[in-house]
Amino acid sequence: MTPMRQWGSASRSGDASCKGDFARRAVLAGLLGLPFLVSGRARAATDDIRFFRIGTAATTGTYFQIGGMLANAISKPPGSRDCDRGGSCGVAGLVAVAQATQGSVENVEAVGAARFESALAQSDIAFGAYSGSGLFKGKPPIKSLRAIAALFPESVHLVVGADGPIRGLKDLKGKRVGLGEKESGTLVDARLILDAAGIAEKDVKGDYRSLSLDAAALGHDEIDAFFLFGGYPVPAISELAASTPSRLVPLGDDIADRLTRKYSFFAADTIPAGTYHGIDEPTPTIGTRALWIVNADVPDDLVYSITKALWHETSRKILDQGHPMGQRIRLETALQGVVVPLHPGAERFYREVGMQIPEEASRNN
Repeated sequence: MTPMRQWGSASRSGDASCKGDFARRAVLAGLLGLPFLVSGRARAATDDIRFFRIGTAATTGTYFQIGGMLANAISKPPGSRDCDRGGSCGVAGLVAVAQATQGSVENVEAVGAARFESALAQSDIAFGAYSGSGLFKGKPPIKSLRAIAALFPESVHLVVGADGPIRGLKDLKGKRVGLGEKESGTLVDARLILDAAGIAEKDVKGDYRSLSLDAAALGHDEIDAFFLFGGYPVPAISELAASTPSRLVPLGDDIADRLTRKYSFFAADTIPAGTYHGIDEPTPTIGTRALWIVNADVPDDLVYSITKALWHETSRKILDQGHPMGQRIRLETALQGVVVPLHPGAERFYREVGMQIPEEASRNN
């Protein structure tokens, strides 16, 4: 896909009803991944629209749902009712679309190459890409990555059948294990966890399909376990647990301590009891934070407006009424775990509202 670089100033041609109709078709086309054609008065509205893609992950995961909420919060297509009249409080003329991807690795590479304007990514993956470390060691660092905000905590899920023999990481040896798609953050972290447990990837029968396929495969006894790194509750795991008795395997204190000491982006975490149907005990695990990243070349004024729209009081309703993790997207934690530089437009907003910018978030802007 080619980058959408329509950042010029908007014109005022075309009437509101025409623009509204055009915008609706534009959003639908974007969601379906289809081109769209316009003619007549509708063509005049094209100058009013700016497009902004948000790379997410599989449609059955948390990222896709959160990405849709973010797109809703920041969009204000031409012809929309004004904010003070009960309409959209997003960025005038902006049409944002959540786009499904394979996950964090694809997302940081796509944003770095300007194939997407922005995306969601695990903080550890973003840090590795920016610094040329971890999975990205030996590759050119992706120095064009910038952050808009840290959004919500993400947790490692190791999902097994309720009656299965897997009780700890050591039990994964020789088993059929979903490790995540090839360009997902889940695969990166599954490898780190296996290594911390002294298990080589070749010691398991690795499965590298999508989250939805892994969840279906566990339900049909085609695999024994799968990893998923995401903000709970993950929709695909919720659906699985509702139809197939399931368990979450705790990582164990020794593994969690080993990982959190070695990698600063990890922290001890717990998935609460009752998060998923039939899983009534809390599950100790590890976690990191999901970042909203953006390409450094996106104009400062646009990113400033997007950041302002994200934290506008009217966006609170959108975040609170969607996926439960949206309730944990808070201004007061927006800079926690930001391990790549803030975009200057975002940094301007946070300084204006009196927030202290962490050193690691303001370097080399």
